[in-house]
Amino acid sequence: MAELTMIQAICDGLATALRQDKRVVVLGEDVGKNGGVFRATEGLWQEFGDERVIDTPLAEASIVGAAIGMAINGMRPVAEIQFMGFIYPAFEQIVSHAARLRTRTQGQYSASIVVRAPYGGGIRAPELHSDSTESLFVHIPGLKVVVPSTPADAKGMLLAAIRDPDPVIYLEPMKLYRSTRQQVRQEAYVIPLGQARQVREGEALTVLAWGAMVPLVEQAAERWAQRGVSWDVLDLRSLYPLDEEAILSSVRKTGRVLIVHEAPKTGGLGAELTALINEHAFLWLEAPITRVTGYDVPVPMFALEDDFRPNQERIDRAVEKVLAF
Repeated sequence: MAELTMIQAICDGLATALRQDKRVVVLGEDVGKNGGVFRATEGLWQEFGDERVIDTPLAEASIVGAAIGMAINGMRPVAEIQFMGFIYPAFEQIVSHAARLRTRTQGQYSASIVVRAPYGGGIRAPELHSDSTESLFVHIPGLKVVVPSTPADAKGMLLAAIRDPDPVIYLEPMKLYRSTRQQVRQEAYVIPLGQARQVREGEALTVLAWGAMVPLVEQAAERWAQRGVSWDVLDLRSLYPLDEEAILSSVRKTGRVLIVHEAPKTGGLGAELTALINEHAFLWLEAPITRVTGYDVPVPMFALEDDFRPNQERIDRAVEKVLAF
């Protein structure tokens, strides 16, 4: 075991995959000699060389397009997009080619690629560097979308994503890169995609969150526990496929639901979760489902960032509303 930050666990996961499987390659802007803008690939170029850790031009469509071509020829590429806000030039490659390749070839080929992208706010970066647009990719059949919130999950889910036969969008909450340390196993291990993580067990309320919102919710849950109100907190981890069984089981136990996500409200994943619960657990609900989200505006500049993202005050107001209904 080693005590690692999330960014160290991701680097360790990449190194583990590169050592274990010669088909694995890492490509992206500044991932080689520079070790990545956040140092997620630090030391990999020195160990594995520039044929397996590949510096690319600033051309996101080319990065993902090259990864798809590598996958068709039997490789396991991990493509890094420096920030989620830069992924839009590659959207056509991801949606029109990677997501459809298995269907288009009737199962003869699959785009076994991982597209890594730092996402979310909280680090005082400009708006295009702080986007949370995960719902764009959850909507696309053929893609899997995952978000770790702990160092141990970051490594295990990354290794699972690399081994997956389908394309995986692997989102990394920048706010959590160096915020905590955790004991992480040094050997290879996988955390199956599609499984939520039970963070806390409680009776009064189900709270669904992912990414950087998970520790925020944990802090709120601890404060409310001191008042005698216990929450069931689920870290979804996998946004597609969802762990529907875990979500519905918790809702049927508590009867009250709060969803917290950093993305704007309209069309966000919270709406899909609400629909899922209404379709399968409506008769267990004791109150309307409530969402605490980002606002329907572009991510603002530094002075307003804290007001844009969900915070303890907004969570408390939402909890009071749900519990009082």
